[in-house]
Amino acid sequence: MEELFYFVTNVLFVTTLGWYLITLLQWYDYKIDRVVLKHHKWWWHIFYFIIPFMLYYSAYEFFWIFYYFATLPAFLLWNYKLDKRLVLTWRVKRFLILLVALNIFADLICTIKGVCQVYPVFLPIALAYIGSTLVEMYLFFMFKKMASKKLESMKNLKVIAVTGSFGKTSMKNFIYSMLKDCGKKVYMTPRSVNTLGGLVKDINVDFPSGIEYYVAEAGARARGDIYDIAQLIKPHIAVVGKVGEAHIEYFKSLDNIQKTKLELVSSPRLEKAFVYHNVTNEPHDKVTFFGENISDLNGTLDGLTFKVTSSKDTYNLKTSILGSFQAININAAILVLEEVGVEKECIEKAVSKLKSVDHRLQKIEAGGKIILDDGYNGNIDGMLEAIRLCSTHQGSKVIVTPGLVESSDELNIQLIESINDVFDLVIVTGKLNSDIFKKHLKVSNKIFLEDKTKLTDALATQTKSGDIILFANDAPSFI
Repeated sequence: MEELFYFVTNVLFVTTLGWYLITLLQWYDYKIDRVVLKHHKWWWHIFYFIIPFMLYYSAYEFFWIFYYFATLPAFLLWNYKLDKRLVLTWRVKRFLILLVALNIFADLICTIKGVCQVYPVFLPIALAYIGSTLVEMYLFFMFKKMASKKLESMKNLKVIAVTGSFGKTSMKNFIYSMLKDCGKKVYMTPRSVNTLGGLVKDINVDFPSGIEYYVAEAGARARGDIYDIAQLIKPHIAVVGKVGEAHIEYFKSLDNIQKTKLELVSSPRLEKAFVYHNVTNEPHDKVTFFGENISDLNGTLDGLTFKVTSSKDTYNLKTSILGSFQAININAAILVLEEVGVEKECIEKAVSKLKSVDHRLQKIEAGGKIILDDGYNGNIDGMLEAIRLCSTHQGSKVIVTPGLVESSDELNIQLIESINDVFDLVIVTGKLNSDIFKKHLKVSNKIFLEDKTKLTDALATQTKSGDIILFANDAPSFI
């Protein structure tokens, strides 16, 4: 009976460690180096993995006391409070099944006490990670071939790919919406799906038949990521939007970011590329630069009016989309539609019908308050424009933000200085940038929330009808 108790405890403990590991791997695109080196809350590793692991080997016979009364309750509470919990995909299920099977096997064949104290935890986790990684590499190779063949079989399909440091999801949605409004059969990658793995899955599972245009978003965390996407989907039209220091900790320099984004132009069947003018000045016979041909731009809380002049025509435009920077994204969409032969009248009408993309300067009116949901915007230009829009509001102004994530202290200080000039109440969420906000924030009414579950109560007691509330960026709890 005692041996069964220790056996069950061991299986549960290994599963707990495995659950923690696969949760973080899912957050970081299953890259173990990012889990180890890029995770912001490194003390989680110590508290939920390293200390329990060490105690298992140093107090094996009495470890169950620590596990059942400390480790397991703490882990369950940690998992419960996460705002981005583990999604039980087939990849995750395969890892967990392999982990449990290896752990049971190790326990069953373990007969020497000294060996038992070493192998039942370490080996199953290591082998499960290595084994599941090899399985996923093989499956991904097969799925990638399937996705490539599926696209190649669609002879009349025109592929349009979009990238940039920020604004790429908006550009993708604008191109999709405008093509659809002009009567084209079009499909786009859903939500913010923009990795090679995400595109492969989307093409194999959800891609419909009878489509004329496929609008895909391409993202990157390292050099070569966008090149791999370009070789898979082989876009006929490439759009490289504005580039800045987003994810600078991965790329190390702005030059690396620019070169990575320009990998999209390496498509073997590229017909035309539209590149924002600040990304590169290298001439290319298939590249047209954009962004400098916008004039008469006026952005308010009611929308945008502006003029775009292309090599083919001049467009006088009005839209309910918020944010002056969106004129650049709409400019790119116009150039794409011109390239595929859409008439001016339809383009202008389609622009007037554009709707805000969810969580990207999305205006919501509720309870007499104006809410600007800019939760998915994490770049300095977009946040500064959102702050400018709030400054035009006559009532009290509230901002909820974790600051800039995966960016520099200099840009966060620039953000804070803009906040100081506009807002009456500042709510800083998370610990990532709390120190720099405490040092530079001069607004007298400020709240620092490490736990976002308290945000609703704070807003209920601190805001009133007539206020404008800006949700500027939204970092998950593990950031």
